[in-house]
Amino acid sequence: MEDKKNIIKKADTERVAILRSLPQEIKQTLTGEEAAAFINNEPLSEVLYEKLKNYLVPIDD
Repeated sequence: MEDKKNIIKKADTERVAILRSLPQEIKQTLTGEEAAAFINNEPLSEVLYEKLKNYLVPIDD
């Protein structure tokens, strides 16, 4: 049975650009599931947040 967690459903083009701009050593630590979740604008898991926290900028509401 195919793993459906790595499927990109609604790619956010800004997030795709962010993912592409990350340093190679960070991109290599991401799983397909984590990359898909980020691109699909899903809530970040604790593990994914830890990997990306130095590259995230909080937004003001």
